[in-house]
Amino acid sequence: MQFSEAWLRSLVDPDLNTQQLGHLLTMAGLEVEAIEAVAPVFSGVVVAEILKAEKHPNADRLQVCQVATGGDEPLTIVCGAINARAGLKTACALVGATLPGDFAIRQAKVRGVESFGMLCSARELGVADAADGILELPADAPVGADLRDWLDLDDRLITLKLTPNRGDCLSLLGLARETAALTSLPMADIEYAPVPADIADVHPVEISDTAACPAYHGRVIRDIDTSARTPVWMVRRLERSGLRPIHPVVDVTNYVLLELGQPMHAFDLSRLRGPVRARMARAGEAVKLLNEQEVRLDSDELVIADDTGPLALAGIMGGLGSAVGNDSRDLFLEAAHFSPDAIVGRARRHGLSTDSAHRFERGVDPELPRRAIERATRLILEICGGRAGPVVAVGAGAPARADIPFRPARARRILGFDLDDAAMIAMLERLGMVCVADGDAYRVTAPSHRFDLVREIDLIEEIARIHGYDAIPATPLRGAHVMLPVPEGARSPLMLKQAMAARGYQEVVTYSFVPEELDRDFRNEGAVLPLLNPIASQLGVMRGGLIGGLVQTLRHNLNHGQERLKAFEVGRAFLSSEADGQPTRLAVLAYGPVHPEQWGEPARVVDFFDLRADIESLARPRELTLRRAEHPALHPGQSAQVLIDGEPAGWLGALHPRLALKYGLARAPVVAELDLEVLVRGHCPRYRALPRFPAVRRDIAMVVDAGTAVGDMLDAVMASKPTFLARISCFDLYQGEGVESGKKSLAFNMLLQHTEKTLTESEIDSTVAEVVALLANKYKATLRN
Repeated sequence: MQFSEAWLRSLVDPDLNTQQLGHLLTMAGLEVEAIEAVAPVFSGVVVAEILKAEKHPNADRLQVCQVATGGDEPLTIVCGAINARAGLKTACALVGATLPGDFAIRQAKVRGVESFGMLCSARELGVADAADGILELPADAPVGADLRDWLDLDDRLITLKLTPNRGDCLSLLGLARETAALTSLPMADIEYAPVPADIADVHPVEISDTAACPAYHGRVIRDIDTSARTPVWMVRRLERSGLRPIHPVVDVTNYVLLELGQPMHAFDLSRLRGPVRARMARAGEAVKLLNEQEVRLDSDELVIADDTGPLALAGIMGGLGSAVGNDSRDLFLEAAHFSPDAIVGRARRHGLSTDSAHRFERGVDPELPRRAIERATRLILEICGGRAGPVVAVGAGAPARADIPFRPARARRILGFDLDDAAMIAMLERLGMVCVADGDAYRVTAPSHRFDLVREIDLIEEIARIHGYDAIPATPLRGAHVMLPVPEGARSPLMLKQAMAARGYQEVVTYSFVPEELDRDFRNEGAVLPLLNPIASQLGVMRGGLIGGLVQTLRHNLNHGQERLKAFEVGRAFLSSEADGQPTRLAVLAYGPVHPEQWGEPARVVDFFDLRADIESLARPRELTLRRAEHPALHPGQSAQVLIDGEPAGWLGALHPRLALKYGLARAPVVAELDLEVLVRGHCPRYRALPRFPAVRRDIAMVVDAGTAVGDMLDAVMASKPTFLARISCFDLYQGEGVESGKKSLAFNMLLQHTEKTLTESEIDSTVAEVVALLANKYKATLRN
């Protein structure tokens, strides 16, 4: 929100300079994002009036002007502006003046005519980016007045970055309330006393959905002056708040929006047919808005309508068909209270962003409509004239707020410093709260504009805020420091991250919000979780896995010329809305050469087995095994389920060629996604005596079907627990001459050992025979000669 410092100081004027005021607001939770000057520094510029403008004798495009500047005699000034004319009041830089950029004004001869100053444009004064001629001032501008003072160009523009819970500060009234409470100063009154009715005319109002529209106020104003113009002071405040003047009536409603925080709308009374109704739209209805955009409405959208159909999208934007125009003489003025639930998301649905929707989505004071309609009526009558009818008020308004219990003793305990009861109650009362003693506690009624105050802790936060966060004493913490028990076998996520970094990987953090298409491409389990109110249209669902984010990171790096990437991320995957359906996972991606370019070894592209080695090192000393399985995002022939100590832990494989092509990758990266809960689990090392007797090695070669998985064979052997077998592994694979087509030869190394004696040949042969028989029976394996 942007506003004029001078406007704020007209309501409450603390003895602080601009920077101090900005710091005060920021420390109170109203972050000041920027402070800018209205105009750059210049001096010696006054309000002037052109008395006479004649053609220059020696130049076709110049005029010689006689200019009154408040001195005894008019000045002769040569000017080339096309709008320079007799009777115009404008800005004149006198001889000796300094314009922005340290441009000094001197007496000069222009094409043979002496010029004693310069008539200035808005661009030359730095108050506009472009200008078609010299600055045109109102006819009542006082000749000779210092232009900076008369236009208040020493004002500052303050921009706030407000949090969504502080919708009450989206107005000058709200900011003045906060400033007054922070500085213990009184606040100037804003005139919104009831305006007496001059006529009895009313227009009927109906509310069909009181939950969406608890209150609606309307008033007829007739016979306004169509030639009236918005006064300079109002135009100045509107422009410095980022709004352009449009029409006196529209400007008044915008002014009240900025001043009080109540969005309003004015209808051309002659264009209304039948009662004005606040109702839900009928599916398929359409309305053409003020920005000339025609929108199709859904049944959950609140509209203001008459007998002909929708007139406005309630709380968002008025309709073009009933808008006030230059020939409008009779008005119907609206000030209503709309529930945030009825407005949230509707503007974004139609690609709109309006000041009204911004406020109603955050909540507007339900007591404001009556005050706002009186304030707007008074301003319209002062500017445009006319005759006002009585206010029509329909609806019971918002329900009463419940009292909040407040215990000063608990507040002191939470704040951590001593503050007496009277001081705390005084702070709450400065914020407009009503405090009633109830024994050792109080019952506090929050003002209607503070929707965010519902619990005792909210009141305690307000006390800390008003007292000043930087005024809270820094006291050393006291207490016994106790180390929390940590299982010896467990590893922390930080240890896993350090292990990945040690193997050359870089940690990344990607959005949990992803496009629906990306989620569909990489999700392997769980339901899609769409967001009700996404921060951007393309980030509409919660991610079902982390691989998609890493692929997007890879694309970003490739687009910036980085051809090698090893990255990992630790984050949540969202499989359901329940807490146990949001596991934390570790995702890994490797792409490009295994090592940076070097002379020590030939270049080689990272593959499945490189990433497997990295994952095995991460799981060590636990046993990692792979099981052939398919994942929709992985290559059908290069994907596997990862098991750690036999427990499913995630997936490993190359990206599916379809997805590599879709995301513009020259080759498929190797990726893995593992359950962090399984990874961090571990066991304590246990002592085992070294064997005193030598081990015996025996090798066998078995011929099996080409499709038989080696891992399954090894698992089957170890599961049968042959008598003296300590370890078995496969060390060779052969297919070719001597081996039948469709078969393969696997060479196994067996380590046999007895803990209490040396094995005999018969015991060794018996164990080898047991393994051969097992493989023959289960896999139809035969010994290779």
